[in-house]
Amino acid sequence: MEVKQVLRMKEGTGKASYANNSLIQERGITNVRTILQGSIPELYRAKLPECLVVADLGCSSGPNSLKVLVDIIDFVDVTRQSLNHKLPEFQVFLSDLPGNDFNTLFSLFPSFWEKLKERKGSDFEVACFISGTPGSFYGRHFPNNFLHFVHSSYSLHWLSEVPKGLVGDNGEALNKGNLYIAKTSPPEVGKAYQEQFENDFTLFLSLRSLELVVGGHMVLLIASGGESRETYIPFELLNMALKDMILEGLIKEEQLDAFNMPMYCASAGEMKELIEREGSFTLHHLHTFTLQWDDPKFVADAARAVLEPLLASEFREATMDDLFCRYQEKIGSFMATDKAESHTTAISMSKKG
Repeated sequence: MEVKQVLRMKEGTGKASYANNSLIQERGITNVRTILQGSIPELYRAKLPECLVVADLGCSSGPNSLKVLVDIIDFVDVTRQSLNHKLPEFQVFLSDLPGNDFNTLFSLFPSFWEKLKERKGSDFEVACFISGTPGSFYGRHFPNNFLHFVHSSYSLHWLSEVPKGLVGDNGEALNKGNLYIAKTSPPEVGKAYQEQFENDFTLFLSLRSLELVVGGHMVLLIASGGESRETYIPFELLNMALKDMILEGLIKEEQLDAFNMPMYCASAGEMKELIEREGSFTLHHLHTFTLQWDDPKFVADAARAVLEPLLASEFREATMDDLFCRYQEKIGSFMATDKAESHTTAISMSKKG
């Protein structure tokens, strides 16, 4: 499976689309707004740019990237007024894989301007130039010393590829019956996922260190597995739904054996160690917070908006309604007896001189 060919959020603006089912991600972004409120004024005071260059990496097709941009402009405006300076221009690059639904994202621009006017007043004027930049953030996008600020939310848990160490020397799948790290996974599986994340995250940091100006800031929100590597509950429940469909002959066992989720929910400790080891950034803030699951349908719909294109590439589009109906039932059963929550790690850093 070529990850960059199949990884994208559910396109469009329909009932199942990511644009209409990204509230969990919005809650996470709102939760750490104070981090952005600290980072942006500090960056502006230090650089006083005539044009502030911003990149959102993994922007997807929903409204959250534009909501972050409203905050950035607002924080810069408040800060420049305190310094009696002119509002700078803004150059903004919204970046995601080529399969991302950029058209839906672009269609949200009018609502972005409306929200900005609501926040700042109807007579507020700003020169803000926004463009889409397709490509993987595990590659170069921008010239050296070009960006002032990089933002990425709920994207860096996605890996550049499925870990290579998930197939034995005889060609047999090592993680049979599981789509991710599970209680029944052999140790080699967890190790392969961890090594892939380490390579990818380190590469991401080194590339951004080239593209950011000295003193440029970066704020990241990354889906986290907490401190436990034993299992990841959302995928355990999804795995159970898939196995039920195998027992009923709706999908083949070989399909599940061959499929491995191209993501890794690292702990905050793992991320901190990799940032310090890579060495290009000064770490200002790192903490993990939890978001409580609301209700089974809400969680299942949010998961479908993120996972359906990926899962449909292996298990067929025709099975998706049935799969996520079963998934919703599994979530409901879990929530009836257990605490249901997800973890996010928030990170703020700046490029060293």
